[in-house]
Amino acid sequence: MKKPTIDGFWQRWVNRRLPRSDRQTFSQKNLFILPTGAGVMFGALLLIMLITGINYQNSLIYMLTFVLGGVFVGAMHQTHRNLAGLTLALSRAGEAVAGGTVPFSLRLTAGKDDAIAVHVSSGGSLPVWVSVPAGQSRDVSVLVWAPRRGYVRPDRIRIETRYPFGLLKAWSWLRPVSAGLAFAKPITVPELSATAEDGENEAVASVQAGSDSADLRPWREGDSSQRVLWKRFARTGQLVVADWQGQTGDPQWLDFQAFIGASSEMRLSYLAFLVDDRQRLDVRYGLSLPGQLIEPDSGAAHAVRCQRALAVWGREKPRDKEPRRFGSRLKSTGADLESLDVASSGSPQ
Repeated sequence: MKKPTIDGFWQRWVNRRLPRSDRQTFSQKNLFILPTGAGVMFGALLLIMLITGINYQNSLIYMLTFVLGGVFVGAMHQTHRNLAGLTLALSRAGEAVAGGTVPFSLRLTAGKDDAIAVHVSSGGSLPVWVSVPAGQSRDVSVLVWAPRRGYVRPDRIRIETRYPFGLLKAWSWLRPVSAGLAFAKPITVPELSATAEDGENEAVASVQAGSDSADLRPWREGDSSQRVLWKRFARTGQLVVADWQGQTGDPQWLDFQAFIGASSEMRLSYLAFLVDDRQRLDVRYGLSLPGQLIEPDSGAAHAVRCQRALAVWGREKPRDKEPRRFGSRLKSTGADLESLDVASSGSPQ
């Protein structure tokens, strides 16, 4: 059992104070403010000046200390006010290939005061600086790192300001509900990257007669023996089939089960490459995944649909754990009582 830590307590407290939402309006309930390094040094200087003034009973030092102290207090109110009333909303969770960054489009809407020199970031991404006039909106895009395919949802998107003097920083977070997508990273299929050799050129040429394009793929049950490249089989022991697609021919199927011996992630990467290749050739194709079948079609919209299916295959949408409810603390509702009555009536006597 893990021992509770200060960081763990802090994270849970922040999560309770900032529940997940695609829209957050900042106020004194969810804004945090602390001195920066320069602010700490400034406070230490004021303390030294105050001690010096008390020691020498110097009215000029007193006056300068209190004036600078007033500047510090005024900066604290202005820094907090710079974010108070500002609304940060997630406009769109983007899509990108795994191993890159997924863009999250955000909209900042200022309240009755200007929001000056505000920066928004997520994790280790570079901050995006923006100033929002009172009553107006500005759109920004934050890049979130996506190391692997699937759903991408940042735990927190940070908003911060150090205006006007950099002596204090006020910050908060948006904890979005919506998630972006990281597509499977395309990897060239070995059979497609290989070129036809020797008599295979002739075999492919004969197969291509009356068609527009041909590809080499592993043999699948039900394929005609006339399509098999027997010279390659004699040389390598691999059954390779010449597959073609004409404008009036039958649509090609991209099958998850076709890549025997490859891991699931490798198969998805192969299929992602084939989807891009089919889109480039502008031919009809379908996608067959375990538990899912996408009918043959063509075009950019069909390619995006297939890439999304590959991205989320075997993945579950991110969701937060719900608090556990214990019997003595659970208040019975009418629906609960009704379900208990139905259960008791159906049980044997």
